[in-house]
Parts: sequence; C-alpha cells; structure tokens
Amino acid sequence: MNNRRKLVIALGAGVLAPQVTSFAHQPPLKIHRIGVLGVASATTYARQVDALRAGLRELGYVEGKNLEIEFRWADGKVDQLPRLAAELMRTNPDIVLTSGPGNRIAKQATNTIPIVMAVSSDAIATGLVASLAHPGGNITGSTFFITELAAKRIELLKDAFPRITQVAVFAQPENPSSNITLQSMKAAARSVNVTLHEFPVRGLNDFDGAFAAMAKSRMGALALQELAIVLAHHKTIADLAAKQRLPVIGNSEFAELGGLMSYGANLLELWHRVGYFVDKIVKGTRPGVIPVEQPTRFDLVINMKTAKTLGIEIPNSILVQATKVIE
Repeated sequence: MNNRRKLVIALGAGVLAPQVTSFAHQPPLKIHRIGVLGVASATTYARQVDALRAGLRELGYVEGKNLEIEFRWADGKVDQLPRLAAELMRTNPDIVLTSGPGNRIAKQATNTIPIVMAVSSDAIATGLVASLAHPGGNITGSTFFITELAAKRIELLKDAFPRITQVAVFAQPENPSSNITLQSMKAAARSVNVTLHEFPVRGLNDFDGAFAAMAKSRMGALALQELAIVLAHHKTIADLAAKQRLPVIGNSEFAELGGLMSYGANLLELWHRVGYFVDKIVKGTRPGVIPVEQPTRFDLVINMKTAKTLGIEIPNSILVQATKVIE
C-alpha cells in the first residue's frame, strides 16, 4: 500500500483526529490590559507611546493579539490627574503606567494594581519608593535624580553664555518635586555667580505673562524644570522664547521641538524599557521587589536652527560635548 493510500485510510479511521482536535481547541491568548495615565497629550507623547509599543512588541505583547492599552491624557493639567486616575482604575487594568506627577497620583489611587513609572524624578526623595533595590508596595520602574540634571542645566547655560547673571525658571510653589529641584538649581546658580528668579506657571495661559515679566526683569536665559505643564507645551515655550531671543535649556526633548538646548535622560529609551517591567509583572513578579532602574545615558542636544533664529553663537566648547547637533 503506498504512503498516500495509508494517509487517506488513517484520516478516515480517525487516527490523526486527536492531533487535529487538540490544535483546534487551544485556549485563547490571555489579554493583558495596561492603563496609561498621561500627564501631557497624546500628540505631545506620540514618540514615547511609539517607544512603549516597540518595547512591548519585542517581548511578545501586541495590541489586538494579547494586549490592550487604555489611555487617559491630562494635557498638562495636573489638577485633572486624580479624576483621570480614578476613571482609569475603574477599568480594572492589570498594570498602570505613568510618569512625572502621574506617579504620585496613581499611587494614591491604588495600592493593589501594579504601577510602572516610565519616568520619575527622584522616586526616593519624593517618597514613591523605599529604595532603588527594594521599592516596596505596588510600584517600580525608572527614575533619575532630577535635581542633579537641573543643576547641570544651569552650569551648561553659564558655559554657553558666560556673561549671563540672571536666569529664569518656571516654578510651582505647591509642587513638592518642583521645590526640591529649585533648591538644587539655586545652589548650582550660586556656584557660577548667577541669580535664579522664579516665575510661577500653573496653566497654559500663564506663559505669556511669565515671558513678559522675564523681559521686564531682563532675564539672560531660562532653565526648564520637568513640570507637567512645561512638558505639555514645549513648542509654545520655544516659540515665545524665540520672540524674545531668549536662550532656553530644557529636558532631552526640548531641542527636538524647537528649543535651543536640551540636557537630560533619553526619554524614549525609558519608555521603551517599560516593556521589561511589564513582562516581569505579567510573569508573576511583584512590582515591589523589582529594582528601580536609573538611566545611564544623558543627552546634550543643540538646535543650531534655533541658535541662528535667535542670533546666538554656541561656543565650540559646548558643541563638542553635544550628543546631537540639529543643523
């Protein structure tokens, strides 16, 4: 009997049926649900979300297959975060992902649902975790010492523009993280013979008035903190600074969005890394025992297009330090 005839007979007799039946009744893939509490807007964070999806995809988590992502965006309105966090928790996600001020709000909203910090400014100083090695509770992720980064921005401004003596900074007196950062910035300013001046901003409508006040006070430059309102409106800040020909340094994204200088952790790498934490939690590891990580790469980006618009010359001593120069 030839092989083809044997196969037909076997099929007819049901010899191969168990294998076929087993394949047909494989259990469906478990859908893992992630809730994202965004402090800015979907447009502002488009690149971060792309990096997030890429990091998850590399570990086998694909939307529409075994992953669902539910977004809530505050558009830089920090006062909306508690409401959005509560709304997000009611969807009962397996994991909540957030950053910046969203970390504290998410932790206040739940002590049971695992939380992953994509980006956090000094999670120890702000009380989010007990320690980097043993964060405790239901939270883990990435953090960096924002106080050191903010101080470095002051130093870079002074190196780039040695004649400046007055530097502005946006502040939120009611924000504990902002106050911690300000102390470090003031110390750095004193060390390079610069006076730091605070200009409060709480909403988008405050920027015009703040820049007008800066012009009246003859500020020589502006150093940005990682405030939610600032992160949500980098383009607005860059445009207002251009009108006043005011040098500004911000976080690692600012120069890409039209600002003059950026210095900070590579945010896209941090959002990409979220996949690692999600995978560990999905596979059964409690977030409180997953060590909090710190970035090892910090980028200095100079936007030469903006420098030309401002009529500013960037010294070679700064350009040679740059990770990237935008021509």
